[in-house]
Amino acid sequence: MKQDEAQALEIIEPVHESENEVEVQQELIHLAKAAYQQAYVPYSHYPVGAAVLFSSGKIYSGCNVENASYGLTVCAERNAIFQAVAQGERKLKGIAIAVPTDEFPSPCGACRQVIREFAVDCPVILINGQGETRVTNLKTLLPDAFGPEYL
Repeated sequence: MKQDEAQALEIIEPVHESENEVEVQQELIHLAKAAYQQAYVPYSHYPVGAAVLFSSGKIYSGCNVENASYGLTVCAERNAIFQAVAQGERKLKGIAIAVPTDEFPSPCGACRQVIREFAVDCPVILINGQGETRVTNLKTLLPDAFGPEYL
């Protein structure tokens, strides 16, 4: 296991002692991959899936949904987070983002800021179409971030 992956697993703490951190990470990956299969992408043909773990231990998933008026498109990451927030969740513990292409996904700036709204830092697991994973964290993706504590 790579050092980044080990650090990410430390951050994704199990809610119950019987839960296994590796199983939680694998479930995030599985759900993110399943989510991109539901993407509505008639314009870019670039499906993205995301799965988010909140402090309750619940995992929510989402896909990107495009619109002919491009500015109304919703990314997978925000879709998943907003579903969780609609259910009362507030503390994000980790996120997995999957695409079916050879390249690793990278959350857009808006998604990075929305992730930051619900987590000061958290692991971000990136999955490509070959099933390879790259683990990073929010502080790496969005250094010196602006958050709600500044207001």
